[in-house]
Amino acid sequence: MTPTIKDVAKLANVSPSTVSRVIANNPKISLRTKEVVREAMSELGYHPNYTARSLVSRNTQTIGLVMPSSGDKVFQNPFFPEVIRGISTKSHDKNYGIYMTTGNSEDEIMQGVYDIVQGRRVDGLILLASKVNDPMLDYLLEKDFPFTLIGKPDGDESNITFVDNDNVKAAYEATMHLIHLGHKRIAFVGGGMELVVTVDRMNGYIEALKDAGIKRKDEYIVHHEFLREGGRDAVHELMSLDEPPTGLVVTDDIMAFGIVNTLEQIGKKVKEDISVVSFNNVIFSELANPSLTSVDINIFKLGHEAAQCLFDHIEQPNLLPRRITIPHQLVVRNSCGTP
Repeated sequence: MTPTIKDVAKLANVSPSTVSRVIANNPKISLRTKEVVREAMSELGYHPNYTARSLVSRNTQTIGLVMPSSGDKVFQNPFFPEVIRGISTKSHDKNYGIYMTTGNSEDEIMQGVYDIVQGRRVDGLILLASKVNDPMLDYLLEKDFPFTLIGKPDGDESNITFVDNDNVKAAYEATMHLIHLGHKRIAFVGGGMELVVTVDRMNGYIEALKDAGIKRKDEYIVHHEFLREGGRDAVHELMSLDEPPTGLVVTDDIMAFGIVNTLEQIGKKVKEDISVVSFNNVIFSELANPSLTSVDINIFKLGHEAAQCLFDHIEQPNLLPRRITIPHQLVVRNSCGTP
């Protein structure tokens, strides 16, 4: 005979409601009580029926992730698997599943979000990128649907919970690292200007040049996709200038890998001929040859904190919006030298 919550409660010597709260991982239940109840569940071979529970509670026990572009491109960049690992770790603690939506165009992504919200397929959403003039934020606010944003919102921040780094400061420090080494011809390689992270990091770069008394050159600011191919295209664009840069601030490690490979192909040595400082500090940064100087933005923690904020919102709908700033650190390796 299949064991029930009442059977578990009897064996653990607690009430059925306590068993339900343990299954829901209610923070008000002590760790000792959780251990006793879970031991009883294991002994009896009891497994919660989350489908039945969701019908009663009107919760789906699922959160949604809104990917910024089609999956084949997204998963070429280690940032996304790592940020999703942070989200899924917290979701596992809460006994929540994850539903992903994406699309090949902005319209497809937006339609996916419409379908999720109107069909109430998930209890809340995490947006994995912040875009300039993003209509999705207005739509979710209008529908009063729980969501958390990874990245800084464009415009009014007061009514949106978001988790981000101080990207202006991080780019400022990365640029200053090259300036302190003696570089004056420093280029910026960023993603699309529709991304708030690109805008913030570019502003940090410009601010550092200004504070160092270095005149900004528009031809030293280029934008490409956060992919190896984007880095390759950036090198060809910058190295064809009459006065090419001696230092590069690259806003993503994957782009930086493309840059390093392409420089090697055209006979330029990283560090000796041109210095490169990058962002994200994915595992390949340390394994690259030469190893990349990169800003560690704590990707896992970005995801983990975003999930925590979303669960807080789901459990406490009247919770005020919050801004969580994840610390960053410049990790100096072997890709930068004096000009």
